[in-house]
Amino acid sequence: MIKNILSGISAYAGSFGLISQLKLWKYFIIPIVISVVTATIIGFTAYGLSDNIGAFLAKIWIWDWGKETFTTITSVIGGLFVLVIGFLLYKHIVMALSAPFMSPVSEKIEIHINGNLKHNHRKTSFQEQLIRGIRISLRNIGKELLLTIPLLLLSFIPIIGIFFTALLFLLQAYYVGFGNMDYTLERHFNYKNSINFVGKKRGFAIGNGIVFMMCMLIPVIGLIIVLPLSVTAASVKTVALLNTENNK
Repeated sequence: MIKNILSGISAYAGSFGLISQLKLWKYFIIPIVISVVTATIIGFTAYGLSDNIGAFLAKIWIWDWGKETFTTITSVIGGLFVLVIGFLLYKHIVMALSAPFMSPVSEKIEIHINGNLKHNHRKTSFQEQLIRGIRISLRNIGKELLLTIPLLLLSFIPIIGIFFTALLFLLQAYYVGFGNMDYTLERHFNYKNSINFVGKKRGFAIGNGIVFMMCMLIPVIGLIIVLPLSVTAASVKTVALLNTENNK
């Protein structure tokens, strides 16, 4: 697993150069706009909701003593909760709406690596790519939420909470990598088979998602470079994995 995670991370090497070489930047213009607008909307919403959630949770404390301290703590918890859920929604919204623009990027990278599209590929329209992207994202949002909420609550436990925080980070990374890999997989597999493929290659998805999430820590610039880099890296790695599978 660790080896596969590192392999997913190393796939980012040379991504900038490959994007420039294949003249792919034009395909990222609309997805970058989607990324920035979505992040802005979610950011302002999170900022407005954090205090409200904190105030709501503070009502649990019915005593006068310690009320101010408890309110401060619940405000922090509310802010973190909204931030994590907001980021979860952000990445899935962006990946779903960007699907029709990322598929051509993935295809050009595959042709660059293999010389052509060697195998029979599924031909899908702009609308079908968008619908599939939304379907994958909704499926992943549901599964991720079921695991994110308990992990987020457990992460507040002193000392051992660090372990659950790490698990939460890896969980979010996995589903990011999942979405990025599917831009390539949608040409090869149907919905169900894509899920099975990524499930078997989860280490590579986690590695891709880790760098994605690290890029998001960079103010403003992160929103601009995260999709071009992560999608390019995921496409390179996914094509390599598919080639290995097909040559067995």
